[in-house]
Amino acid sequence: MTPLLRFENVALRRGGRLLFDGLDLELGPGERLQVAGPNGSGKSSLIRLAAGLLHAEAGGVERSAVALDDDHVALDRDLLLRHALGFWGGGIEQAMVALRIDHLAEIPIRLLSSGQIKRATLARVAASGAPLWLLDEPLNALDTDGRRRLGALVERHLEGGGAVLAASHQQLGGDWRKLELGR
Repeated sequence: MTPLLRFENVALRRGGRLLFDGLDLELGPGERLQVAGPNGSGKSSLIRLAAGLLHAEAGGVERSAVALDDDHVALDRDLLLRHALGFWGGGIEQAMVALRIDHLAEIPIRLLSSGQIKRATLARVAASGAPLWLLDEPLNALDTDGRRRLGALVERHLEGGGAVLAASHQQLGGDWRKLELGR
């Protein structure tokens, strides 16, 4: 089995501070890993490193195609939801239905609530077709229904051979392998 994400002896420094050193991890098809730890421990930095947005000080990172959900919405605020998501590729109708935002398709992004925007960014990830999902604090702004729907999307993605790396200090639904940072 070829891993979708591999860190080998990785060190990452941000702002002159060593966040982690000698980190090894591997994530294959059908696997999920939750990165946990206190604020400032490097959870979001690890996600950004996995996405290729940061570079390791030492070691190597190999990744398949990724879809990233983080604080950057990556949706044009002036476009209608359907058009903003359509920019990112096919499968948006199914993703909007799965996250229960299909009724908002003709609403501009700028008029959506925080929870609706979070669902939209998760729909963007789900519709991407990328085998590796990188989710930074995926439960932020989601209500109970949104959390349940995200859990169902993750399960379908894993069943289809995808993998998920999620950074969160909150309990994620399902059976997640855990990596604790900042001990």
